Amino acid sequence: MPDENELIKKAEKPGKDAMRLHPHFKGKIRSVLKCGVRNMGDFGIWYTPGVAKPCLDIRDNPETVFEHTNKANMLAVVSNGTRVLGLGDIGAEASIPVMEGKALLFKYLGGVDAWPVCVDTKDPDKLIDIVMNIQPCFGGINLEDIRQPDCFHILDTLRETARIPIWHDDQQGTAAVTVAGMINAVKIVGKEMSKIKLALIGAGAANVAIYRLLKAAGINPENVIVTDSKGTLHKGRTELQEKYKEKWQICQESNADQVKGGIMEAMKGADACIALSTPGPETLKPEHIKAMAKDPILFACANPVPEIWPWVAKEAGAKVVATGRSDFPNQVNNSVGFPGIFRGTLDVRAKTITDEMCIAAAMELAKVAEDKGLREDYIIPTMDEWEVFPREAVAVGMKAIEQGVARIKYTKEELMKIAEDTIRTAREETEWMMKEGWIIPFPPEA
Repeated sequence: MPDENELIKKAEKPGKDAMRLHPHFKGKIRSVLKCGVRNMGDFGIWYTPGVAKPCLDIRDNPETVFEHTNKANMLAVVSNGTRVLGLGDIGAEASIPVMEGKALLFKYLGGVDAWPVCVDTKDPDKLIDIVMNIQPCFGGINLEDIRQPDCFHILDTLRETARIPIWHDDQQGTAAVTVAGMINAVKIVGKEMSKIKLALIGAGAANVAIYRLLKAAGINPENVIVTDSKGTLHKGRTELQEKYKEKWQICQESNADQVKGGIMEAMKGADACIALSTPGPETLKPEHIKAMAKDPILFACANPVPEIWPWVAKEAGAKVVATGRSDFPNQVNNSVGFPGIFRGTLDVRAKTITDEMCIAAAMELAKVAEDKGLREDYIIPTMDEWEVFPREAVAVGMKAIEQGVARIKYTKEELMKIAEDTIRTAREETEWMMKEGWIIPFPPEA
């Protein structure tokens, strides 16, 4: 077994580097021009008086907004900072580094122009109003790091009322990537999705959405036991009926044996466990893993620290271990999902993002890894496998076309070319700016 102190030191390094490099670069994104400026006369085209013509065209033909502006490739990353990573309610300003990071990933991995919109309200209805009022500028909205149950109400309301795709990455994004990982993890241990017993530790936005998508992917809800901070979900948890309708639905469908208790009771005999709960490293303990079935699967995905260190889980008998971190094998993290999913959504100008589009993305993600060869430490592609993102984009775009929620239609080959060209351009732009010094160099290591 590797030296535990060295592993912990390695796990702490990204945070130390972040404190050194964030002040150095003073943020992670900025705007650059998309159009050319040959001389001062061009301002008459891009601004007054010439700009009046496209404005009037949009007024008379609203769909031309996608032709005259960057709306078709522009996202807002919206948060009120009430549940940021594993840090809790840290406020809108403190959430900006995360939302800038999200925008960076959208651009580099998906070729999507995204901008943080961190709003200073904890009122879910006010946040809904803000999104409804800013949607003219954007082709989609990525909701991020919003506490529950507010996040459910916000997403459900906006999906019904907004004119553009609304996506909550902590729900739909986490769910899509987790389903992809579970599809392949089950294959590694030689079991069947429809027959496995599953423990979901934590009943926040992520695991509630994971539960929903896993049902669509073949999990039998009767074989699932979910826990929240008060214990297992079962039909006796009537206090959830009014305030947490999503949890109450889980109480009605899952836990066929009506198991009561906590984490140990939920995990006893389980084939797989997906934990998205309190950051560790001792939220889950070795005895929890030892109580599971033979060759258990563990996804310990709390950030910034997983519920149990991967090497501790392996020592306790876990066959396949995944976390949400990029510095360990099997990163089950939204970063391999949302850039490609939104790329495909925007490329067909979809009106919404359906659960079926998310499942299409999950299946394609799983297929990418399977094509390369599954292993215990490789159940899902990584961010540096760039072909993941155009393949996801195509799967999502084609599903949107099939479901009739796309404004424009392409062939599979056309979608692949659009996605590949857009993503390649975004990466090459960044590399060129670094080479030419338009992005300041990294400082020397401390």
